[in-house]
Amino acid sequence: MDFKASFDNTFARLPDAFFTRVTPTPVKAPRLLAFNFDLAKELGIETGDADGLAAIFGGNEVPQNATPLAQLYAGHQFGNYTAKLGDGRAILLGEVLDSNGIRRDIQLKGAGRTPYSRGGDGRAWLGPVLREYVMSEAMHALGIPTTRALAAVATGEDIYREIALPGAVLTRVATSHLRVGSFQVFAHRAQVEELAQLTAYAIARHDPEAEGPMDLLRAVCARQAELVAAWMSVGFIHGVMNTDNCSISGETIDYGPCAFMDDFHMGRVFSSIDRQGRYAFGNQPNMAIWNMAQFATALLQQMDDKDSAVDEATAIIHAMPDQIEAAWLERFAAKIGIAAPREGDTVLVQNLLDLMQKDGADFTNTFRALGTDSARDQFSDRDAFDVWARAHQLRIAQEPDAPAVMAAANPAVIPRNHRMEQMIQAAVAGDMAPFERLMKALATPYVETDAELSKPPAPSEVIPATFCGT
Repeated sequence: MDFKASFDNTFARLPDAFFTRVTPTPVKAPRLLAFNFDLAKELGIETGDADGLAAIFGGNEVPQNATPLAQLYAGHQFGNYTAKLGDGRAILLGEVLDSNGIRRDIQLKGAGRTPYSRGGDGRAWLGPVLREYVMSEAMHALGIPTTRALAAVATGEDIYREIALPGAVLTRVATSHLRVGSFQVFAHRAQVEELAQLTAYAIARHDPEAEGPMDLLRAVCARQAELVAAWMSVGFIHGVMNTDNCSISGETIDYGPCAFMDDFHMGRVFSSIDRQGRYAFGNQPNMAIWNMAQFATALLQQMDDKDSAVDEATAIIHAMPDQIEAAWLERFAAKIGIAAPREGDTVLVQNLLDLMQKDGADFTNTFRALGTDSARDQFSDRDAFDVWARAHQLRIAQEPDAPAVMAAANPAVIPRNHRMEQMIQAAVAGDMAPFERLMKALATPYVETDAELSKPPAPSEVIPATFCGT
């Protein structure tokens, strides 16, 4: 087929300790379900016919100059260290330089068994593939750092997750797939040489101005602080903030049991496996800091002067709460029309959130309605909201661009959980129209183009839990 991509695979040139070379397992009848032509153009990929794209992104053909491999990493999963994880169902095809000169990984998820599959089949079923496709592209349109979706391919084969389900493969694009767990595996093995080599690679790829491991730590912490504040500003709950799901690039990665909130609550949990609320909405800042503390611990193993390095790393980690708070305030102040927050604005935002939680107000629609008469309709205690609204009006009277600031910070549409479930069920039945409808609306989330998709679920439509799909 006529397919061209200019691969330049730097990770594959590292020693074999970092990965295992493995090719995708061919599938029975690959069929292209979705393809991101705009992203392909950005990546400098020349595409051909649908059947040819399905063959490559379903894993039946390996593109010229690709070097398929599965990466090794470890990680803390719900606080417990697992010594060897790695890409159990993902295969990195290689890297390309995009139109901006940024290096991007191209990876297949659900491409078959690897040495890290841990007894699994290495496959993915259609639901999680389409969920990640929609979620990652929605996050990109919202302006939040994220991996991207390039393709979704049906395999023509059933896989088994208690019942038979249609198989699929997702093609994911990231500025890298280096995770906190990528460093942890060598630190815990006391493989200092490999740890130092990986650190040097990460610096060269992501932070070329960094002067050593502590500078890398500082940069990654700053990105994580901004990322978690961005998540919270749109009501996003990642669901599994394990260290193997924490990218050092600062991108949102591994959309498993994630969801966007409807009615607001700081303790909201969607992940079916998060029974203790470790990764609840309001606990995400704490978990970002915890993950960075594990990253620091791993990086420290290569330092010669550990005492001074521990002091420096401790200071970097201890600075994170203030970093997150500042990023959070900037995001949430904008949501109520304040371009440059100042003392007292945190209280104003928090008072609104307290009212929203008390009344179960819809997160997205409440913020979107601020400044209109319909905002108070989100609340049962409208008198209490009116008191807040008067204080709000006094504050934004000093903000001449408040309406524009709010419009730019508050999406009209998000990938609501019930709509995602409806989309998946339709796709399983062979109907991709709901997927296409969601993708069209979510491409311009700050403009309401489909009013029905902005509505919260009816009581019978609520989806209280999501699943990781593995």
